[in-house]
Amino acid sequence: MDEGIGLTFAQLRKLADYFGRGVLFFLDQGPVDEARAHTVQYRTLTGQKPELPHAVRKLIERVERQRELYLALREDLHTEDYPVFRPIEVRADQPAAAAATVRTWLRLGQANTFDEFRAAVEAKGILVFRSNGYAGRWQIAKESPILGFSLYSNVCPVIVVKKSRTETQQTFTLMHELGHLMLHRASSIDDDADMHSRVGHEREANAFAGHLLVPDAFLAQIRDDEQPAAVEHFDTWLAQYRQRWGVSGEVILRRLLDAGRLPQERYTAYRTHVRDLPFDDDEATGSRAYRHREPKHIFGDTFVRTVLSALNARRITATKACSYLDGLKLTDLRSLERHVAGA
Repeated sequence: MDEGIGLTFAQLRKLADYFGRGVLFFLDQGPVDEARAHTVQYRTLTGQKPELPHAVRKLIERVERQRELYLALREDLHTEDYPVFRPIEVRADQPAAAAATVRTWLRLGQANTFDEFRAAVEAKGILVFRSNGYAGRWQIAKESPILGFSLYSNVCPVIVVKKSRTETQQTFTLMHELGHLMLHRASSIDDDADMHSRVGHEREANAFAGHLLVPDAFLAQIRDDEQPAAVEHFDTWLAQYRQRWGVSGEVILRRLLDAGRLPQERYTAYRTHVRDLPFDDDEATGSRAYRHREPKHIFGDTFVRTVLSALNARRITATKACSYLDGLKLTDLRSLERHVAGA
């Protein structure tokens, strides 16, 4: 090979961008030290699912950088204004009791939306990110089975939820990942199969999420004698409870199944029925009609307010703030400030 042939700096920069690295990473002498190149959390997630596509691996690294950025900005501001992560002690082998304890810890009421659940979790010092629906740096591809992941940290854990066609799926994913953080004190990455697993840590996280979203007191409100004969009518039967609690029919039925109030074959038949239902893809693709609101949808209120506080305190420039907030334009940044101030 001709020794005179090599990459130009522009080509090297494109290569660095593709792999989510700085240019200096490729100029460093010697072999790559994986322990230095990747965090323990990153290695944990990629070890759990070695087949993860490159785009998801890059997203994990991107989330880690956002967390470090948040902590750096927070340190430069008034740290006492920010929630501190102080997890309570719960037992992994008692997910139902753990869910009841954590529900009180989160101060949850009866009527909840995804945004309300998210706010309750963020108030405990956990960042909650949600992937966007359109193709971009913060997307989990629609065809990917990955529904979410969590990065455990004693200082500031992060939960990432895939934007799904239903808000209730996002809510269950959020609480499943919270289960891993609270029960196992570990990072995890989960796909659709994990959300229905009945073994190991996934079984515990699923039971935790189910009991947290539908406690026994909620379940007692459902009358078995009103159960329809046809599974196609289950969603209508459970409509008032689904809307009141902010959960899917499947979560309620799974709780009824585990409580011995629903036969396995009926639950399986319902899942088959729901799986075969058509759905509108528009709900999953997202819209950029309100570009200035997207950073809050993606990064959550805590992260966005921290960046804006750093901007107002002149710790960072407007250009930096835009880059931290999904590459907003300056005009959108001003609209975001007004939106957050009026929220």
